[in-house]
Amino acid sequence: MSAHPRELATLLGLTALALLVSGIAPRDRPTWWLEVAPVLVAVPLLIATHARFPLTPLLYRLAFLHALVLILGGHYTYAEVPLGFWFQDALDLSRNHYDRLGHFVQGFVPAILARELLLRLTPLERGGWLFYLVLAACLSFSAFYELIEWWTAVAAGEASDAFLGTQGDVWDTQWDMFLALCGALLAQLVLVGRHDRELAALASR
Repeated sequence: MSAHPRELATLLGLTALALLVSGIAPRDRPTWWLEVAPVLVAVPLLIATHARFPLTPLLYRLAFLHALVLILGGHYTYAEVPLGFWFQDALDLSRNHYDRLGHFVQGFVPAILARELLLRLTPLERGGWLFYLVLAACLSFSAFYELIEWWTAVAAGEASDAFLGTQGDVWDTQWDMFLALCGALLAQLVLVGRHDRELAALASR
């Protein structure tokens, strides 16, 4: 099963529209560039590889949702996304937790990407090692992203505060990686059946 060209065109158009709207008077322009950079890299890469290495429809849809999370966070900065403030007020939370959602998704979506690449490009089979290596890949990606935040903070100083989005939490880095781990765990627990069906359909083309 491969994604229908019309659906892919729709997802691409919606992503481009979201980027355009998000880029209109963002809260902090340098932070906007930093937050949407993964989208600006991933979209051309997915377009360039689609003909010779199409992904499952599930993965394209998840990538689209991940892009929206990044784009929205880029416009407002993660600490000031209105949706996060709404949940903060509704649940009497101590901070805006939109960045927590972002890091959860940072594990959830890459887990399916890592799983798909490992199953299609390596001799690895389904089982405990696949489950573990997907978790390891997601944790390493999350840790690398924290290093990027650190390097940005060193280079930009106080100007990087909006990008870091720690909101005064000394354990923010640990929370970010833990939530990415939770996302990777959940993705493998709830999406494996559907993912395997789509992989089988893709292989039978």
